[in-house]
Amino acid sequence: MPLSSQEYQLIDHFSQYVSDHKKELIDQILEYRTRQVTVVLEDIYQSQNASAVVRTCECMGIQDIHIIENMNSYEVNRDVLRGAHKWENLIHYKSKKENNTGVCFETLRKNGYTIYATDPAIENASIDEVDISQSKVALVFGNELHGLSEFALKNADQKVKIPMYGFTESLNISVSVAVCLTKLTSKLDRNRKQYGLTQDEKDELKLNWYRTVVNRSEIIEKEFLRTIR
Repeated sequence: MPLSSQEYQLIDHFSQYVSDHKKELIDQILEYRTRQVTVVLEDIYQSQNASAVVRTCECMGIQDIHIIENMNSYEVNRDVLRGAHKWENLIHYKSKKENNTGVCFETLRKNGYTIYATDPAIENASIDEVDISQSKVALVFGNELHGLSEFALKNADQKVKIPMYGFTESLNISVSVAVCLTKLTSKLDRNRKQYGLTQDEKDELKLNWYRTVVNRSEIIEKEFLRTIR
């Protein structure tokens, strides 16, 4: 959805408080942001792991992360995050009255995602075979001890795994996310214009990121809006 004329004016107003270098960096990063791939975390309970995933996603250009909190609440580890969460959209599902995994899956499907449950126990379903050209891809990762819930495994559209060649059957979750995203983003890079954000999405993020980098942005915004009303 396009920004309002007032919001575009706000971008212009904020821009005078942002250095040329920072503006160029933001424009450059926006060109590599994507929603063609998203990551879903179900009941991660170790803050360092959840935070490492957020940091990995930001580094790889993934804009949205869906966080399911049926049993465990998402907690941040700021030493691990290193500020990565400021640039991401963290979408939480934490109702105490609903199956949050089901709500998340329904939301993803409404937005055109095929849901892939990561499961090291399955045969012949390599992450290398995931085709991002057919639909948007949501990769779902379970918690560190038990993996994905039975509901997630049964209700995902497909299952996928990272091929393993050693005795150990699984990787740390943050490493798993990094491996999967590396494989998928290499496919994105072949046609970044097709898989990148729309101009409206870029404009929305630019406004949010300007609010992040400008000191006292809330006060500046209030003062500016008062002058144009």
